Amino acid sequence: MPVHLSAGLVVVRDWRDDDAEPMTRQAADRRVWLGLRDRFPHPYTVDHARQFIASASAASPATDFAIEVDGHVAGGIGYQVREDVERIGAEVGYWLGVEFWGRGAATTALRLLTAFVFDRHPALRRLYGLPFGWNVASARVLAKAGYRHEATLRQAVIKDGCVYDQLVFAILRDELSSDSAP
Repeated sequence: MPVHLSAGLVVVRDWRDDDAEPMTRQAADRRVWLGLRDRFPHPYTVDHARQFIASASAASPATDFAIEVDGHVAGGIGYQVREDVERIGAEVGYWLGVEFWGRGAATTALRLLTAFVFDRHPALRRLYGLPFGWNVASARVLAKAGYRHEATLRQAVIKDGCVYDQLVFAILRDELSSDSAP
């Protein structure tokens, strides 16, 4: 079943083949890459986008989606359900192209995704995000979407040769309210 979640000008939807070039335009900026895990390549190419879209489209159920703002591909958002003893949780992640920063799109997309994931996976108790400690904007997105700061993991990650703290923000199913819904 296709995913199409919307609130105002922001849409979270399935990736499409024709998203590869606009995705690349947004993802190729080094400032985007600096806030993401190393599995997100840099420099980002159209081939990377095509491979990612093919993989995301083949997944069942789909867990990676495009963020669209006013009809334009702006970034991506997704989640990973954990396994073993952590199977009652899922990690969320998101990114936006620089031209879409500071407009509330990531917060709206995360609110949409949060409600969707809890609805789709009744056994999940918590969703969490793990921004780098320096990434105040990403921490603000999580907080505005209703996630609470639970911990700071000191010197927990390395990116571009630098060691950083990592923040833990989470929301529990029973904390989802009208304040955190889109």
